[in-house]
Amino acid sequence: MAVKTLYTVVVADDEDELREAVCTMIPWEDYGFCLVGSASNGLDALQLVEQHEPDLLLTDIRMPFISGIELARQVREVRPATNIAFLSGYDDFEYAKQAIQYNIISYMLKPLTMEGLGAELQTIRNKIDAQFAMFRQAAPKMAGPDLRAAMLMPLVLDDYADPEGDPQAEAYARQCGLLRDLEDRPCYTVMVSILLDEDGGNCTAPSFVASVDRLAAKYLRGSSFFASGKVISVLLGNPSDFQEYLHILADEIPQMASRVLGRRCRIGVSREVRKLSGLHEAYRQAMEALRQGDKTEGGAQFISDLAPAVKGGSLLCKRALDALDQHYMDADLSLVSLSGMLDVSPNHLSACIKKYTGETFINILIRKRMEAARELLSSSSLRVQEISQRCGYTDQHYFSYCFKKYCGESPNAMRRRLDQEKAGEVS
Repeated sequence: MAVKTLYTVVVADDEDELREAVCTMIPWEDYGFCLVGSASNGLDALQLVEQHEPDLLLTDIRMPFISGIELARQVREVRPATNIAFLSGYDDFEYAKQAIQYNIISYMLKPLTMEGLGAELQTIRNKIDAQFAMFRQAAPKMAGPDLRAAMLMPLVLDDYADPEGDPQAEAYARQCGLLRDLEDRPCYTVMVSILLDEDGGNCTAPSFVASVDRLAAKYLRGSSFFASGKVISVLLGNPSDFQEYLHILADEIPQMASRVLGRRCRIGVSREVRKLSGLHEAYRQAMEALRQGDKTEGGAQFISDLAPAVKGGSLLCKRALDALDQHYMDADLSLVSLSGMLDVSPNHLSACIKKYTGETFINILIRKRMEAARELLSSSSLRVQEISQRCGYTDQHYFSYCFKKYCGESPNAMRRRLDQEKAGEVS
């Protein structure tokens, strides 16, 4: 019998006793899991997710500093392939429904017995097994050809885009269910995905279409087909849909390919086009993005990240760090908002920062804020609350926690020590 993969899990709960009990009393391996870390607040949990890329995050919904729902949103930004299970009090049920779109795999009510948690872990295990199996398998054969793919294929692959033919193409798109009605006027983006073997050769099989389609359907409308060794997806949505979901999807596909298939997946993404007659040009852009990206590494490349040259490499990283220096005091600064300022995709920015600094955006931002705070503590007489606000923290307790974790002492303790040192020098 084949040995089953152990799924990795991070546990986050601010109740120390409960967290300790869950971590130590659950026979994780019996349920098919391997515990890789635990955290007492949302910030530490997010850093553990970035570090360990777990298959499951088991978290309380009410946590200090970052709520469970906000944590789920931020986890989806950095690791959409991670599933999230919520632990919560009865009153939070309505509240938790807001988070359904954030890959929530389970919702458990406290108080929790160890037996109850064990049974739920079994259920979660089966659900992740099913996700992985679906990602591996070809779709069941459909009766007859896929009408949407058949309609899109020539529009994407052939260079005879006829703007005059748009009304006809749209009528056909409505017939086969790609467009809903006459009012339905989405934008389109083309995404091309390939899988690489150990030697970097293309090993994409037609069955990969189903895997891409299933993940894409979580976020956007669309249809995919297989042509000349590539999965080609036409995605539909309005610009705000693309802005919110496209970069997440373009991260999740390579993450799942790596985790489930043990393969690197490379993706090229076009700009948005307004008409079906623009799909061939969009396909060319997606292919150009795919060719330009790093051939050896998995991950997504957006055509909008390629030109002009300023958007690449160490120069982009330097621009990102400069922008971070200017905006770290903004409490809402995130990888997504920073990438918007620099006019690149979050995927590209994140990969670039990691490549040239060896660190994640979150860690660099926290360090920048802590160094600024340390400077203000030693050189000004501002109150701790004012310093925390000037360093991008709306919650003083959160600021103090981060400061102590980073600097080894609380802001007040540091100030007392510095005052004593100054007094010693004076006397």
